Amino acid sequence: MKKSIFTVLLGASLIALVAGCSQQKEEVAASDINVGIILGFTGPIESLTPTMASSAELAFKEATDAGILNGSTLNPVRADSTCIDAAAATSAAERLVTADNVAAIMGADCSGVTTAIANNVAVPNGVTIISPSATSPALTTIEDKGFFFRTAPSDARQGQVLAQVVMDRGIKKLAVTYTNNDYGKGLSDSFVGAFTAMGGEVTIEVPHEDGKADYSAEVSTLSASGAEELAVLGYVDQGGKGIIQNSLDTGAFSRFILADGMIGQSLIDNVDGDLTGTFGTLPGNESDGAAMFIKMASANGIPGDGPFEQESYDAAALIVLAMQAGGSADRATIAKNVMGVANAPGTEILPGELAKAINLLKDGKEVNYQGATNVEFSDVGEASGSYKELEIGSGKFNTIQVR
Repeated sequence: MKKSIFTVLLGASLIALVAGCSQQKEEVAASDINVGIILGFTGPIESLTPTMASSAELAFKEATDAGILNGSTLNPVRADSTCIDAAAATSAAERLVTADNVAAIMGADCSGVTTAIANNVAVPNGVTIISPSATSPALTTIEDKGFFFRTAPSDARQGQVLAQVVMDRGIKKLAVTYTNNDYGKGLSDSFVGAFTAMGGEVTIEVPHEDGKADYSAEVSTLSASGAEELAVLGYVDQGGKGIIQNSLDTGAFSRFILADGMIGQSLIDNVDGDLTGTFGTLPGNESDGAAMFIKMASANGIPGDGPFEQESYDAAALIVLAMQAGGSADRATIAKNVMGVANAPGTEILPGELAKAINLLKDGKEVNYQGATNVEFSDVGEASGSYKELEIGSGKFNTIQVR
């Protein structure tokens, strides 16, 4: 009898111990969620990406502090897209998806590598990828099966906005150079098409390769076309900067028309010459949400109004809210819920209000994430967005108006 009682007690203890271990494993697994951040930490926009990543990490921390998924911890894992090397970007993304087992990816940045990652890694593995800065019009029609989104608007729109800015300034004739990749070609096509449709004249279009030491041949060709104004549709830390430097050195051009890839303080800091009067466009706005983000970001050592910082925060915020809406960090669940938290109906959510959103979702209510950039997705999961018209003066980019 004693042996029977002992056996029963021992069995009960073992069952309790096993149950406790199982519960502990389940809790550990549920509380530790890896999320990917893939951006060009090296390459032609490397001066922009540190604060983009920090902005996304700000949202992940905010969600963790708010108790997402019953107290889970979101662990950001960074990877380098290089911005220009599709093979390297694909390999980096594969490591995130396999070795790091990320639930979703914030990124990538440049359009070519984003396309490669989406087609070769994210979509085949059913991983949601939300880019804050890939703007090629070609991304609108990729076969993404509902896994690719972007918080930056397509260059199909930026080209039109930039053309209108140029025409409004009374410029009717110009030359164009663009970085020779998906981003540069797509933006140039959009801009040139819109500008000529408005009655403008483009004397020449010259593609340029990044990574060259000398751009005198390109600048000479552009100058010989007879244009006095030059649109530079390239990258702030690469060929676009080289074109501008050679233009200033030779006196070929003195003022430049820029798009988003050329907007960054590093251009002003690293070009030898006066860029006063140079102007361009960058996705952004001056909404209440943008102001709230700038205040929150500044308190965490991030400028808040830098290129694609707000879009990066919003991309990360959409990932975490999609998790909470579906009650899981399961990859398919995240993808299924992104559109629902991005658009109406629901309570509008601004930066710094992720705790509010998480609690609403826990209670079974709907949210409409507006964020810093007035997020509203089209039926293919991309933002229409607004643009800042910027001009260099007093050693910095200044906002002239929002369009």
